Amino acid sequence: MEENNDQCIRVAIVDDHTMIADSIAQLLDDGNLVRITGKAYSVAACRALLQKEQPDVLLLDIGLRDGNGIDLCIEIKSRYPTLKILMLTSYDEIATIRRALDSGADGYVLKNATPDELLEGICTVASGERFLCDAVHTVLNKNQSNTLEITPRELQLLKLIVEGFTLPQQADKMCLGTNTIRFYRQKLNLKLDVHNTVQLVQRAKELGLV
Repeated sequence: MEENNDQCIRVAIVDDHTMIADSIAQLLDDGNLVRITGKAYSVAACRALLQKEQPDVLLLDIGLRDGNGIDLCIEIKSRYPTLKILMLTSYDEIATIRRALDSGADGYVLKNATPDELLEGICTVASGERFLCDAVHTVLNKNQSNTLEITPRELQLLKLIVEGFTLPQQADKMCLGTNTIRFYRQKLNLKLDVHNTVQLVQRAKELGLV
């Protein structure tokens, strides 16, 4: 048994949804091929986790409560260059995928991928190769240009932000929950490559979106 454990790929999971992280851990931790060494639910918790022990592969979500996984990926790669990072997220926009890969991610898997595909991704990046799930390959192949894709909902929110409405007011006007608004704002920040509201407003005006 000890020999098998030594040969396991050590994997840690970073996802701000506890149930998702726990489900992924139960799915993967077979004690034979993969061993889960830790879970974190925020950027801060991830930093603390990696200070104690670095896994072979880090499964990293993009949307986190206290930051985003792409910025965290850059930080992790600068501190632990040999650590392999496999993005595991629901973000399927081409701009986000490209930013993640440009930031040093070793692979990109969508959360609707099959368990076998996720396991293949872990094994592939652990061996030093890049892995993209089939759905990501499809997105990249369909979008050869760098065209910025803003959905009508995102554009509506962008206009409300520029007009100075607060987050609760934005949620009220769009008939959405505040968590959904936060999710849309994270996506806008990633798509426009900005980090705060001031930069977001300025970038939107520069691109003629508002």
